[in-house]
Amino acid sequence: MTRPIAYISNPLVRHSAERDPEALANAARDPRTAMVVLAGDLPVLQAGEPGTSLLPASFLDRLPGHQEQVFLGTLGDRPVVATLAAPEAAESLQDDPSLAVVDLRSIAVRGLVPAEELGMLAMAKSLLDWHRRHRFCANCGAPTQPTQAGFRRDCASCNAQHFPRTDPVVIMLITRGDRCLMGRQPRFAEKMYSCLAGFLEPGETIEDAVRRETFEEAGIRVGAVRYMTSQPWPFPSNVMIGCIGEALTEEIAFDGEELEDARWFTKDDVRRMLEGTHEQFNAPSPIAIANHLVREWVKG
Repeated sequence: MTRPIAYISNPLVRHSAERDPEALANAARDPRTAMVVLAGDLPVLQAGEPGTSLLPASFLDRLPGHQEQVFLGTLGDRPVVATLAAPEAAESLQDDPSLAVVDLRSIAVRGLVPAEELGMLAMAKSLLDWHRRHRFCANCGAPTQPTQAGFRRDCASCNAQHFPRTDPVVIMLITRGDRCLMGRQPRFAEKMYSCLAGFLEPGETIEDAVRRETFEEAGIRVGAVRYMTSQPWPFPSNVMIGCIGEALTEEIAFDGEELEDARWFTKDDVRRMLEGTHEQFNAPSPIAIANHLVREWVKG
């Protein structure tokens, strides 16, 4: 059975249209409230097979303090709140065998929580990271304060309102007949090749971003582009826009800085990479949208 793309399932009702400024205070008084806790960048899990990221509200009593909180929404009738603790809290919790303090990527790769919790963790990590990085007003430099249950920061000095941001990234499988283009960056796992990707620029369509990034990274001209699917990618807060593009040219040219290699792969190559039987190359991680793109291309 093919694993679902990580982070795409989020059963929370967000209550975005009617977000209550008192939601955090109300959740603090509700004994049903679940806490999603991050010690710095690391989620804290209740260990198990699988474990869970939904901790009882009383868990906050074990923390020396917390820096930010965000009301994520409700799960059934249960409020869910994300809490940012200091990175040092991870050290005091790691000795407890009933807990696991693990990076979000490893949680997805190892299946440490149910798949539907990954979307909640992605949401929590993105929002708490935004708060951590935006404590001062970009307009006047004064300190800002969280409002709207954590979905806005306000500046009392100039009255500016700041909202969480998500940065769009195009990720594309470029095909030409029965071959596809993939590359590898130096930071990739050994032998792994993946789809090309790059940030969408201001004033640019998704299709043009696919064409521009492919030419900049690999020197390949692209014609038709079609959208396939998307994935939240909380490292720190991106949305990956998965596309298929048709190459107009074949000669690869890359500068060796962003990519250390790029090449064409046949469907048989990719099929064996996905099966783990290729003697030279590995497919992208199953948690990534790139794996889904190449898998769908091989099936199609």
